[in-house]
Amino acid sequence: MTSTKQNSKLIDEYIAQFPQEVQVILVKIRKVIKKSAPGAIEVMSYGVPTFDLDLEHLIHYAAFKKHIGIYPTPSAIVKFKKELEGYETSKGTIQFPLDEPIPYELIQKIVEFRVDSCTD
Repeated sequence: MTSTKQNSKLIDEYIAQFPQEVQVILVKIRKVIKKSAPGAIEVMSYGVPTFDLDLEHLIHYAAFKKHIGIYPTPSAIVKFKKELEGYETSKGTIQFPLDEPIPYELIQKIVEFRVDSCTD
């Protein structure tokens, strides 16, 4: 099993491969998740940065050419359906276009919902 320090380095390397403006977004998302889920552990899973809580994937996030993908589980997509109108979603995925402001407060709410779901 990789250590927390190794995981942090892998996530730093993941973020570093993107253009500077995307790196800024990824770093901010990382900070929002850390703040909203202080007990979560950073890992790389499925090749993308992930936060785990109580041995369960809390949320994944990733950058793509035209969007940031957030993967908070289907229950979070259902819970925040109204707030997510206007964004591309699927069963467990939310896409935030890179040419629009990233809704960090919404990401925070989603993470807090997931924390509550994992600790119930």
